[in-house]
Amino acid sequence: MALQSKNKIETAFSMSSMTDIIFLLLIFFMLTSSFITPSGLPVNLPSSETSDIVMQEVTVSVTKDLRFSVNDKRVSREEIKAELEMLLRDTKGHVVLHIDKEVPVEYLVEIGGIAATLEANVSIATKPFK
Repeated sequence: MALQSKNKIETAFSMSSMTDIIFLLLIFFMLTSSFITPSGLPVNLPSSETSDIVMQEVTVSVTKDLRFSVNDKRVSREEIKAELEMLLRDTKGHVVLHIDKEVPVEYLVEIGGIAATLEANVSIATKPFK
């Protein structure tokens, strides 16, 4: 007489819960990574009491040794206006200035003026006080 158990043990492993967790983590990291866009050049930003995160469309970086870049593309000082005109041609964009705190203010004013004449919103990137 062959006796069989009413409760069968399932030997297969279900991966559906694991894939759900991985998918949720992937979505979380994709969303949070788009909020912070590092600039291509190493810039020592000035400190500020308020440091808002702005979705960056166009970034202009100036290092303390006066190297310029627009959206991680190295340009000369004379080429900044042409690059910004090309990037802001169709829309009123948002320009974020990543300017080292040791750079003279005249460069900040010059680049901010160029972006303002192209009817772009201008923000200065800062780091919060610690």
